[in-house]
Amino acid sequence: MGRMPALVVMGVSGCGKSSVGQAISDAVNGTMIEGDSFHPEENIKKMSAGHPLTDEDRAGWLARLATILQDAVRNGERPVLACSALKKSYRDILRGKTPDLGFVFLEMTRQVAGERVSHRPGHFMPASLVDSQFATLEPPHGEANVYPVDANLPIVDIARGAVAWWQRTPGADGGRPMQPAKAQSGALKA
Repeated sequence: MGRMPALVVMGVSGCGKSSVGQAISDAVNGTMIEGDSFHPEENIKKMSAGHPLTDEDRAGWLARLATILQDAVRNGERPVLACSALKKSYRDILRGKTPDLGFVFLEMTRQVAGERVSHRPGHFMPASLVDSQFATLEPPHGEANVYPVDANLPIVDIARGAVAWWQRTPGADGGRPMQPAKAQSGALKA
């Protein structure tokens, strides 16, 4: 297994990417990057209207996230990106600028995802798009540097397992030891 300079917390809408990503980032004194914050306005309008994004819609967004990850790694940060990364081709765009990127795959059922999304106030992704997320999803099983985990587990347990996995990876984070988070760490830095 190669070095993992950064992690992407991935999965369908409602699986807990942001919460788990923040918990991991806090645990390693990392930099949390909220992928949804970088969607262009056109994408947000499209999803808000109940229309799924196409590969073309996602292309610029993924390229931007790939650059943000690359820059964070070059700056000596420990970036943790919350991003759906539903298809292998999407993950490959991210890997293109950050080789040996790690992925925490939050697995859950369509039913649970739909329930969670329907109870998220103020988010642009409507529950009506959950089916399209599952239709697009290409699970990363068999890909390098992937930690699949049940998204129904408590966030603290998911984060603890993901951090332990990241730390066990030879040469993870360029060999720098990961330290417990300090107070006020892990805020969005993008």
